[in-house]
Amino acid sequence: MQFLTKLCELADRLAPPRIVNAHCDLPCGVYDPAQARVEAESVKAIMEKYATSDDPYFKERAIIIKEERAAEVNKHLDILWYQYFQPAHLEKYPQLHDVFWNAKKATSQAKRSNDVAIAQGLLDSIAEIDRIFWETKKA
Repeated sequence: MQFLTKLCELADRLAPPRIVNAHCDLPCGVYDPAQARVEAESVKAIMEKYATSDDPYFKERAIIIKEERAAEVNKHLDILWYQYFQPAHLEKYPQLHDVFWNAKKATSQAKRSNDVAIAQGLLDSIAEIDRIFWETKKA
């Protein structure tokens, strides 16, 4: 039995690779702009709490956590941009590149600032990405 198992493993290794085609790394059902939105909402909420606090230790922790959440926003936007959206989406939605650029720029600014307006701009950009994303899912 063990010999047969080893023989099958060897056969698998020697067999020519199978060619598969997919437009994304995983089934499309795993992608969702909601992940970026939730993290961006955290960034905004932290900025709001930061503005109302007089506690220097709280403010220091808030900045650290805000920067971590902004990095998560950035990660989720990258996943959508590089793994989900395809050239056909850009043809149908030519503004998509600018919307992502604005979102990524706002994410970077949110890491360096505590301006709630920047966080709101980030949420607005993510809302536009979300709208386009769900329109592409209908097609």
